[in-house]
Amino acid sequence: MSLVKLSIKGISYSQTQNGAYALILNEVDGERKLPIVIGAFEAQSIAIALEKEIKPPRPLTHDLFKNFAERFDIVVKQVIIHKLVDGVFYSSLICERDKIEEIIDARTSDAIALALRFNAPIFTYKNILDKAGIYLKSNSMESDKDSQEIDDVLSNPETFGREEESNQSGETYSKHTTQELNELLEQAVLQEDYEKAAKIRDEISKRES
Repeated sequence: MSLVKLSIKGISYSQTQNGAYALILNEVDGERKLPIVIGAFEAQSIAIALEKEIKPPRPLTHDLFKNFAERFDIVVKQVIIHKLVDGVFYSSLICERDKIEEIIDARTSDAIALALRFNAPIFTYKNILDKAGIYLKSNSMESDKDSQEIDDVLSNPETFGREEESNQSGETYSKHTTQELNELLEQAVLQEDYEKAAKIRDEISKRES
């Protein structure tokens, strides 16, 4: 299976799931986006890593992991989002020490937070992107809006601490037809509600599998 390189587009606050965020990944050589619902703590950690000038007074958990790894000459070479099951993404850290490579399982949000700190590339398999990626008809997520969304993450510390990574919310789409789901997906994308779009996409994917 061929790997597809991804970049981080931005972080969007969830309007339907309190304390959750949608991490938007870009297909580097394409137009598809991969929304992943993450917890507030991981969103904070990723946002701080994206904002290079922000240095927390004490190391966050992912900073501690990096410091620990560097002390023992361990390097994270790359991150691979290798599996999607029932709307949950599974990832691996490809690490190296003394020219020996090891693969470590990780939550996708943690893996991406570490990838940023190690300047490691992020990949997924083509079949996962084919199944879970969505297209945007226009470039609706401008860079200044991305910056504002990241600012929103950093300016709401009272929401941090929820480490749950889930696609579950009070809203269910199981009773909708596939055609209705596709229409709802298009509306969610146009409204830039990527967390909702991710949930609808996962319902469609389950029916197609």
